[in-house]
Order: sequence, then C-alpha cells, then structure tokens
Amino acid sequence: MRGAVAALGLLVCLMAGAAAAQEMATSPRPMPRPGSEAAPVAAATPVTGGFTSLRPRPRPWGAVAAAPVVTEAPMTQALPPQPSALLAGVPVLRPLPRPEGLGRSVALAASAPAPVVEPERRGGLFGGLFGRRDREERAERGASGDGFVCGDRAIRGEELARITSNVRGCGVEEPVRVTMVDGIRLTTPATIDCNTARALKAWIDEGVRPAFGRQEVVELRVAASYICRPRNNIRGAKISEHGRGKAIDISGFILSNGRELSVSNDYNRQMRRAHRAACGIFGTTLGPGSDGYHEDHLHFDTASHRSGPYCR
Repeated sequence: MRGAVAALGLLVCLMAGAAAAQEMATSPRPMPRPGSEAAPVAAATPVTGGFTSLRPRPRPWGAVAAAPVVTEAPMTQALPPQPSALLAGVPVLRPLPRPEGLGRSVALAASAPAPVVEPERRGGLFGGLFGRRDREERAERGASGDGFVCGDRAIRGEELARITSNVRGCGVEEPVRVTMVDGIRLTTPATIDCNTARALKAWIDEGVRPAFGRQEVVELRVAASYICRPRNNIRGAKISEHGRGKAIDISGFILSNGRELSVSNDYNRQMRRAHRAACGIFGTTLGPGSDGYHEDHLHFDTASHRSGPYCR
C-alpha cells in the first residue's frame, strides 16, 4: 500500500515538472527594436530535461548609433555648478571657544557642599502649614537663633524649659533667655521671667536713655541673673529673688563710642539718675550706699512688697 502511494506521488511530480517546462518553452520573447535590421535569432540552447536557456537574445548590430564625441563645450553654454562649488558657499558651524575660567568654576561648584534641606516636622496638609510657620519663626530669629519672647518684639531671646531645683524656693516656671532689650545688647544672656524682662525694657526706655541723653548706651554689663542662692550669699538667709528668676544685676554701661562706665568706678550723675528711675518700675532697687552688698552693681527685682517699692 505504501509503495503505491509513493509511486502515485512521484508520477504527480513528473507531470508538474513537464507542464512547467512546456510553459517556459512557449513564453513570449521581446521583438526587435524598430528601425533596425532583424538579426538572426539564436537557437535556444537545449538543456537537459527539456528546458531552454532564458538568456536574452544578442542586440542586433547597428541598432545603437555611436554617440558623437564632444571635444569642447560651446562658450555660450554654462556648466552646471559642481558639488565642491556648492559646498564652498555653505558656512561651517564650529563651536565657540570655551570661556576662560570655566573649568575653575565647574570645579568650585563640584566641591561646594550640597544645601541642607531641613525636613518638615509633620506631614500632610497640616504638616505643610505648621512647617511654614516654623520656617517663618526661624527666619524671625535670624542667624543668631534669637527671636522675640514674652510677646514683645523688642525683647529678643528664646524660651527655656521649666527650671526646677531641689532647694525649696528656687526655680522658674516659664524662664526666658534674654540677649537684647529694645536694641541694647546684654553682655551675658540673662535667664529671668517675663515680668522681669518687661520691667527691664521699661527701665531702659524711661530711665537709661533719658539719663544718658546724647551718650548712647549700646550694651548693659550683666553681673547676675538666675542663680539659686540665699540673699547676699548669707548662709541661712531667705532665697534671693535671683533664685526665682525675678532679679538682674547690672554692673556697667557700654557706650556707642566704645567707652565702658562701671558702677564700681564711675558711679556718676547719669548712673544715679538711671538708678532712681528704676524705683517703682522694679519692686526692689539697690545700689551703692544701700546696704554694703551692692557697691559694684545695681540690683533690680520684681518682688512685691506690702509697703510698696523698696528703693535704696
């Protein structure tokens, strides 16, 4: 059975090949070019298997006339522009020379530290609002990190955490660290409460500036502020107002011309006037000639006395 199928397939292939050969042998050929003598047609070269050659017939002799040779172009005929001439008119785009110092600028930029981006404290919508407020507060403080405290823009400093002590009577509930009051710097930051800070500002406006007149005071020398100790450093005495953050000691005044006036050596008319002006602004005012413990400084505190301000 398999042999019969194979024989039938072979017979089909032979018949297909013979049909293709017959079709190729009878295919049309191109006719001779008009105006030329007919050339003898070369007989097709027989090929084994009944196929004929498919090569084109040779071109008849004389069909193509020899082209005339032009020895010299007429003077009136313009030659077409050559590629080289066309390219000569095209401007060449070259890069500009590198500016001087560019390499040094790039090197400096590469060596510069990357800007530090401070992360926001909170996320989301409210985080953005609070973050903006924090940035505005930091900008308000400036490069020194000091903003205004006690709700008064004229009192510069920062808020501190609550101060506690093992000694009874010492400590400050809401302390602030004051560095400048109404444009006058403090040589040493004073740790006091807000009542004392506001009283210090009032004394500067109503006592110091009127007393010194044209002599501008730019700094106050601070001898002491918060410290947990007894009055006048006497053992067994009551706790000083310094231990409660309600007192500040001023030992000198620095003028705009650089001169410094000390209470111990220069207790002159201006200082006496400023000393007297503090009475009533502060609850207690002490200075040279008061009790022997304040010969080299002015003591101010905001303690409340039943009989009114205590001024010596």
